[in-house]
Amino acid sequence: MKKLLALVLAAVMMLGIVSVVSAEQKPLKIGVAIYKYDDNFMTLYRTELEKYLTEMGHQVTIVDGKGDQAEQTNQINSFIADKVDVLIVNLVQSTAAATIIDLVKAADIPTVFINREPTAEDMQLWDKIAYVGADARQSGTFQGEIIAETENKGDYNGNGTVDYVMLVGDPENVDAQYRTEFSIKALEDAGLKVNKLFEQRGDWAQEKGQELTANALAQFGKDVDVVFANNDAMALGAVQSIEAAGRVVGKDIYLVGVDALPEAVQLVLEGKMTGTVLNDHIGQSHTAGDVAIKAAAGETLEKNYTVDYVKVTQTNAAEFAAK
Repeated sequence: MKKLLALVLAAVMMLGIVSVVSAEQKPLKIGVAIYKYDDNFMTLYRTELEKYLTEMGHQVTIVDGKGDQAEQTNQINSFIADKVDVLIVNLVQSTAAATIIDLVKAADIPTVFINREPTAEDMQLWDKIAYVGADARQSGTFQGEIIAETENKGDYNGNGTVDYVMLVGDPENVDAQYRTEFSIKALEDAGLKVNKLFEQRGDWAQEKGQELTANALAQFGKDVDVVFANNDAMALGAVQSIEAAGRVVGKDIYLVGVDALPEAVQLVLEGKMTGTVLNDHIGQSHTAGDVAIKAAAGETLEKNYTVDYVKVTQTNAAEFAAK
């Protein structure tokens, strides 16, 4: 009897009378909230994320928070009203995580946070939330190691100390905090003496990186051995100011960033940046998409899904430029 029923069902389906779609094949309505569209890295990320999910047949709507947490919270409320199946959220402010979690929990909409990590305490507020990203401590460590592995271990002026400038993305952002801390810790762990000459907030922006580096070089001149930038956008700005000051990366100053933006990788190849650290937007966006689909299907989620960073220097930059 079971065999007969299976044959009848198959015949009916072939005639187009019924259609059976599994839960995981069902097209999802996915809302994506990005903290700011004009961020270089998040532009790559959201473009890849949209491509990945739409190619699987899902309906994806992406909104620009414009760097305004109140605006993003309103956008998330709109997604909730629209009854999306799942949310992917790149927070404007990590400190807003608890508020957002309260909203999505009340609406029973599973949510995947990306790029900006909520606190461990916030992540325990609900079992239908997850974070997909990379461990920013690793990226900072890799920045420091790139400098420690240079011929003179970061001490261009030869005074026995690595005198550095730090361009901080956003002091409230955990990625900025970890990159700032662990880049210097890596130098200290290598047995090097360090001296902070200048540290200011650059908001992840190229124009701010240019402005702050110009100020630091005007103030400290040849005393500056290394410029650390929490991301490549600020590093790209630093390149402009380094060149304007008559300094030469690889000759009398070092410069490192994070993200491995195509422009930055090209500068590493040309010797105009000492190195960068690959923040894998493809691996992270695909993982975020996969986790969002699992969440919408009601599967049990891990709290954190981590994608490794990779050092990018002149020895391997051509490989990444080709990609």
